Amino acid sequence: MSNTRIERDSMGELQVPEQALYGAQTQRAVDNFPISGQRMPAAFIRALILAKAAAAEANVELGQLSASQGKAIVDAAQGLLEGDYMQHFPVDIFQTGSGTSSNMNANEVLATLASRLLGEPVNPNDHVNCGQSSNDIIPTTIHVSAALTLHEQLLPALVHLVEVIERKAVQVHPFIKTGRTHLMDAMPVRMSQVLDGWAQQLKANIAHLQDLLPSLQALAQGGTAVGTGINAHPEFAARFSRQLSKLTQVQFTPGKNLFALIGSQDTAVTVSGQLKATAVSLMKIANDLRWMNSGPLAGLGEIELEGLQPGSSIMPGKVNPVIPEAVAMVAAQVIGNDSTITVAGQSGNFELNVMLPIIAQNLLGSIELLANSSRLLADKAIASFKVNEPKLKEALSRNPILVTALNPIIGYQKAAEIAKTAYRQGRPVIDVALELTDLPRSQLELLLDPEKLTAGGV
Repeated sequence: MSNTRIERDSMGELQVPEQALYGAQTQRAVDNFPISGQRMPAAFIRALILAKAAAAEANVELGQLSASQGKAIVDAAQGLLEGDYMQHFPVDIFQTGSGTSSNMNANEVLATLASRLLGEPVNPNDHVNCGQSSNDIIPTTIHVSAALTLHEQLLPALVHLVEVIERKAVQVHPFIKTGRTHLMDAMPVRMSQVLDGWAQQLKANIAHLQDLLPSLQALAQGGTAVGTGINAHPEFAARFSRQLSKLTQVQFTPGKNLFALIGSQDTAVTVSGQLKATAVSLMKIANDLRWMNSGPLAGLGEIELEGLQPGSSIMPGKVNPVIPEAVAMVAAQVIGNDSTITVAGQSGNFELNVMLPIIAQNLLGSIELLANSSRLLADKAIASFKVNEPKLKEALSRNPILVTALNPIIGYQKAAEIAKTAYRQGRPVIDVALELTDLPRSQLELLLDPEKLTAGGV
């Protein structure tokens, strides 16, 4: 092979691309796993590099590395993060279940860069991986990457979505629409009540995700191979968490039981479950928007979503609800990701879960998808939709279910007769009620006033 160099590891010699920063173990993984062509997520690699820097700082404090070695590793990590670091991490997601290949990829790249900075060899195993095992650094990196992306991406995006919904609720408060249960006409509601319901769903999801952060920020680091901490300094876990917290401005702590954090991925499964719940909430909101926007003539036509692109290659003038549709597909993907994580979480065989890379991929994928789609839903659908007031009033005036308000006065059976007659004859319920009861129009107008009915018993 041309343009290659010879690298050596415990299994022997191997040819590696001449300009590659990684070494033999990474190349073996590239050769062994030509499966998907998908690399580990950038958020995961970023967290892994940060973890290596924190480990180097901790090991210098504990006398396990010289100050010069530690500084070279930290500087190498910082240099990587400032550039296009993903080009140096080619290992496929579908690799060894412990993520050892990705750990060694990071160790080799950082060792190469640190050696150049220091002017003497820095070893990927003895120095960059000092006090660590793939079996604790990869579970740690899953937690760190998920915590950082929640803090930096998803939670701010959901808060933004809530704020946009609440502002829109104020704008649409004057409008009253026909409520629907089972997709059938029901009692009237204010548009603001609909949106306030959406906002509360999302606030609950935000609160549940925030409740999970302390567990996510508790780390497996320090457990090394099986949870006993072999080859790690007794204070390494605490020092590591302290250094990582400084680097990220997020408070990380050593886990209370390292055996549990290495042998299982229960926290990731729980977080994924809450991401699925968030996706379900977004699916509900997206579908409500699609239904209200349906038409514009033959559907409900209660609102008009912003027109973003032509909706058909054959039907001129057609415009579709593309943002809610995209959000609904995101929700479906996140639900599928959760199923994968659930199965993977069951692979905690004895002292190690052996589906760590796919857990990382799906967990971070769900967070990123939800964050991006939440902002689009806020800015390109909810903030900009217009209310079709004439359509709302037309439906309300003919809604026979308004007769529910007469139940306490004329009884359910008589009210049902009025509703059926009004529906059958296509007449306003107030006109039919005037004929079939002895109630005066003034009282009926008061009782059947849609605005009054939206207050209910609240």
